[in-house]
Amino acid sequence: MPTDSKRIALVTGASRGVGWGVASALRDAHWQVYGTSRSGTAPDGTIGLAVDHADDDAVAAAFARIADESGQLDLLVNNAWAAPRGFAGFTAKFYERPVADWDSLIGIGLRSHYVAAVHAAQMMVPRGSGLIASTSSFGSRGHLHSVLYGMGKTALDKMAYDMGAELAGSGVTALSLWLGLIRTPLLLGSGMTEFAGFSIERAEDPAFVGRVVAALADDPELSALNGHTVVTAEYGAARGITNDDGVTVPDSHRAAFGGGPLFPPAPDSPADALATEVD
Repeated sequence: MPTDSKRIALVTGASRGVGWGVASALRDAHWQVYGTSRSGTAPDGTIGLAVDHADDDAVAAAFARIADESGQLDLLVNNAWAAPRGFAGFTAKFYERPVADWDSLIGIGLRSHYVAAVHAAQMMVPRGSGLIASTSSFGSRGHLHSVLYGMGKTALDKMAYDMGAELAGSGVTALSLWLGLIRTPLLLGSGMTEFAGFSIERAEDPAFVGRVVAALADDPELSALNGHTVVTAEYGAARGITNDDGVTVPDSHRAAFGGGPLFPPAPDSPADALATEVD
């Protein structure tokens, strides 16, 4: 990806958690960063955009503003997500939950990624470069949280795979990211040392994910990952990327979920090879 001028990134859902960390890390890596949230809140040094990702017109207006102000978009990090009404850790089974859960977990958690990717590709393809990365999870591989959560994450992986096929040769790369347990302020303040069997100390800081995304954008072999699913902990470990303490290399949850990336299913994919590198 060209690095001879200021590069422009858009991070959706940037008001907290992973989105906040990614936007902050990209800012620190000298990107000009736009971040969306319903409130328009984003990290200092970035440009906050008030966007409801359930409103297609609002999303289109955000991309139009970026085009008007910056003339380009080099990176989209799809991270917008909405918890279902009454969210309490996804403890209830699907048949005990209202069907309206679909509207948040699929309508926002999946559809908003597609809508943003369409707008991003329309800006990137004519320039012949760009990266569209969507935050997914190991919920694609095994049951995690709920039926709809898993459906949405698996669909994001397939979306990246099929977008990669249609973007082939364009200079634009689409991929999905399997994040592990994230060290959010809420989790760190819980007093727990592990969550669902995973060490909180060795989980991923939100900004770690951002440093991985920045490294991917600079990776000279990025095009080889087009359409693939990338495990952030493994990509980071293979390139010496650490948590905020500068020491901790987060653990991959690959083994706990029984296998390699879902898309593409071929065992010799470049993304799958990362597991061997960090064993």
